[in-house]
Amino acid sequence: MERVKQVVHAKEVYKKGYSGKGIRIALLDTGVFQHENLEGNIIYFKDYINHRKECYDDNGHGTHIAGILCGHSSHNEKRFFGMAPNAELLVFKILDKNGSGSTDTAINALDWIKHNHRRYNIKLLNFSMGYLPNTNPKMQERLIERLESLWEEGVTIITAAGNNGPEENSISVPGISRKVITVGSSDDIFLENERLRYGGRGPTSCCIVKPEILAPGTDILSLSINPNGFSKKSGTSMSVPIVCGALALSLEKSPQLKPVEIKLLLYDTVDPVSSKNINAWGILNVDNLMKML
Repeated sequence: MERVKQVVHAKEVYKKGYSGKGIRIALLDTGVFQHENLEGNIIYFKDYINHRKECYDDNGHGTHIAGILCGHSSHNEKRFFGMAPNAELLVFKILDKNGSGSTDTAINALDWIKHNHRRYNIKLLNFSMGYLPNTNPKMQERLIERLESLWEEGVTIITAAGNNGPEENSISVPGISRKVITVGSSDDIFLENERLRYGGRGPTSCCIVKPEILAPGTDILSLSINPNGFSKKSGTSMSVPIVCGALALSLEKSPQLKPVEIKLLLYDTVDPVSSKNINAWGILNVDNLMKML
């Protein structure tokens, strides 16, 4: 994560004491393991796969994402520090042990969030997954409709560009939505070998620039489902919580921000990129973002 924070210029923000305190994030994924580096962060868990009550993660993807979002140093481990270590998570297990799930399950979780986001004061939604373009079009529409409805109600949604690139028009659903913030991997820019680039690339069928924001996505160190363990994973799924965590810091400073305002602030504060490899607004710059608030 030290490399990550250097790339996205997250330095001054921590010196000024920001940590995501008081900001609640909905995380839809494979669940979460009660890792010691997430102690105090998980305030709600709902399992749509096996209907278990206690927190668990039989895949590891969700725990890895949670660590990037808000993992914090324990007395045994001093090197790991998530983007917003004092943010709070509401975790919804909608993917099984193989990382698979149905659109209906995702929609059920989103419906719960819509009915409860004010009660729990949910400000952000981390959607580090995507559905292939050949998914039933009606199911795609239902999923995007639910996410855009939440966006209109004040929940800022950050989703992945997907790993089906590097061809054009390869953004995963729901990243094709014109409203949500879609995140790609900044590491794709620096790869000379086109075959090694994986991030989904726009434009969408509606000629919208996607992804809007880039953040590191390759070999990201975070928490594993082994007790006290860590692991590295790659993909635009890992890029999403970097941006989401940065937005938690922003909302801690300016809690009144609306999703559209957040998106415009990102547009105005990124580090622009000039690359034939990817078309995006630029790479996340956290300190620039915080200065604008």
